[in-house]
Amino acid sequence: MAYKSNYWIDKNVFITGATGFLGSSLTQMLVTNGANVVALVRDGVPKSDFYLSGVYRQVISVHGKLEDLTVIKRSLNEYDIEHIFHLGAQTQVVTANRSPLDTFESNIMGTWNVLEAARLSSLVKGLVVASTDKAYGSQKKLPYDESTPLQGEHPYDVSKSASDLISQSYFKTYGLPVAITRCGNFFGGGDLNFNRIVPGTIKSVLQGKTPVIRSDGKFVRDYLYIEDAAIAYLLLAENVARPQIKGEAFNFSTETPTSVLEVVNTILQQMKSSLKPKITNEATGEIKEQYLSAKKAKSLLNWKPKYSLQAGLTETILWYRSFFKNQNLGKFV
Repeated sequence: MAYKSNYWIDKNVFITGATGFLGSSLTQMLVTNGANVVALVRDGVPKSDFYLSGVYRQVISVHGKLEDLTVIKRSLNEYDIEHIFHLGAQTQVVTANRSPLDTFESNIMGTWNVLEAARLSSLVKGLVVASTDKAYGSQKKLPYDESTPLQGEHPYDVSKSASDLISQSYFKTYGLPVAITRCGNFFGGGDLNFNRIVPGTIKSVLQGKTPVIRSDGKFVRDYLYIEDAAIAYLLLAENVARPQIKGEAFNFSTETPTSVLEVVNTILQQMKSSLKPKITNEATGEIKEQYLSAKKAKSLLNWKPKYSLQAGLTETILWYRSFFKNQNLGKFV
């Protein structure tokens, strides 16, 4: 966590999704930089880096759900919140397809609740809302830039298109100081969703099991190391009052589109494994090719990623080796 900024000293910050993958990393950076963090926590996840790192001891945890506007309003008022990071969401495509209504409630209602609570507060100076490259849906023109239409098709994608547009409406109608992030696939230590290709592949190799690719292996995505993502969020929040930033959406990407099979093979190579991936080609409701242009973020925020895919994977593999060794889980190589 090498990011340093005096901006956050004694700032009161509210984070939804703090126990999640990005939320844990962002919370640690904020605490390290002197912020007073209030985290909305729905479920306690003991193996989350939010707990493993010990950062939970340094923040105020408010227990509640995004769907409960009263809890969010009380939190902003009681703790004099100045900045909000809205990361909380149901983020899994497979789960969304299985349970669309729960996903719409969490992702769409949850977003409008945070926006409305911020609108009603006289103290909030900035709000960063996490959207995603999935909000763009399937497009013929690649890479996506911020002018690309939002046209999700499947439940998760649609939920993020809607929450993205609702966020824009709160700026355009009420002048709410909101900015929106659209990123590709995050990876790094601390991701406990082993359905995702990076942690799932590393876990398989460490246990001596065949890695599984649910698609045909040719799906192309952006992969952004979690530390680079957290820094992007902080930079955006620090600059949200600028006219060129407020109300705007920003893509964050390494601009290095990579296929799923390339990612898996890179992991296998770095881990010196002779295992071969099993390609099941059973993925449904997912977009074949998605990758982003980050020119706007580079130009207006002077942001650029520190980690390449290869460098980020090296750090990620080290984290999971330590994590699983401490968990005493299965076979290790």
